[in-house]
Amino acid sequence: MKKIAALTAIIGLALALSACGASGEKKPDAPAANSGAGEGGAAQEVKIVATNFKFDQAEYKVKAGQPVTISLENKEGLHAVQISGVKVKLDNNSKTATFTPEKPGSYDIICSLPCGPGHLDMKSKLVVE
Repeated sequence: MKKIAALTAIIGLALALSACGASGEKKPDAPAANSGAGEGGAAQEVKIVATNFKFDQAEYKVKAGQPVTISLENKEGLHAVQISGVKVKLDNNSKTATFTPEKPGSYDIICSLPCGPGHLDMKSKLVVE
């Protein structure tokens, strides 16, 4: 019985070591795939941080004709975001959106979820240059 337990332990150890070796062999390939994906065509990233009754910036600037990924992070309270003119809505179910603004201009960012007495003052701008 002790021989079976010892054999099982040795087989388990061999499998664990072979699994560790296999993952070590794949690690050098991962950076090459990630670096290639980030070149030429990466979306501009805009992170909107919402706290009670304000956004972290008065305006966010992006370039026209280039993809933009907008994300929402609620630091305080529960908020949702709507950007008029570009048809972007972010809430607890969809905290990111990617789109390509074609026309330069200034677009209103508002909190679209009633969040308390300062809700109506919770505004910002997306400036497309």
